[in-house]
Amino acid sequence: MTSIDKPATTHPHAPEGADPQTDADAKAVTEAALFEAFGGVRGMVETVVPGLLFVTIYTINKDLHAAAIAAVAVSLLLVAVRLIRRDTVKHAFSGVFGVAFGVVFAMMTGEAKDFYLPGMVYTLGLAVAYIATSVAGVPLIGLILGPVFKENLSWRTRNPGRKSAYTKASYAWGFILLAKCAILFPLYWWADTEQLGWVLVSLKIPPFLLAVYLTWLFLAKAPAPIDVFAEMEAAEEAEKAERAAREQQ
Repeated sequence: MTSIDKPATTHPHAPEGADPQTDADAKAVTEAALFEAFGGVRGMVETVVPGLLFVTIYTINKDLHAAAIAAVAVSLLLVAVRLIRRDTVKHAFSGVFGVAFGVVFAMMTGEAKDFYLPGMVYTLGLAVAYIATSVAGVPLIGLILGPVFKENLSWRTRNPGRKSAYTKASYAWGFILLAKCAILFPLYWWADTEQLGWVLVSLKIPPFLLAVYLTWLFLAKAPAPIDVFAEMEAAEEAEKAERAAREQQ
């Protein structure tokens, strides 16, 4: 069971005698939602391939233009494939924009390693955003996943257990991304383009998987989300029933 439409009603720490199948369904719902929000395996591949192609071509022939054109071309190809298959394109489009910024910046400076700088700055900014929003009591992971779980912002005031889980997850994302930046920025200054590129490619997926896994752990132990859409639908049905009853009187 992976459908995010199935309600998750049992807390993992429910009393003895709780239905283990319902608990398993709740964890599956969380897993499915995380895959939807972060793009799953395909999204990870689309994130890695352009940078991998860039550094591979540059390592072979030291040609910035050829490497940049190849990275842009494969990014556009990934978007085209999604459009043809009528899949969600948000992850592929974000890859195109990231590659485009990197290419433009590298072309402007003439330094191949500057292809990676916009993405590194974005990662640093994202790390700060995760931590700052957690401190402010509006954790970024909650803002991202709330609509996916159909709870919107109900977790802020009505579901403190989920707010705590979102806060922990956001801190995890923030500090993991900060650790990644602590590795990459010194390499940007001291290493050559090939060294920086291969390290950056190798750090694309493992930190991401760690952050997603920790998010899953925190949410799997949290109370079930409050489906605000179902509540609104129920309220509308009740209002219609009340109106119909008044008209029959």
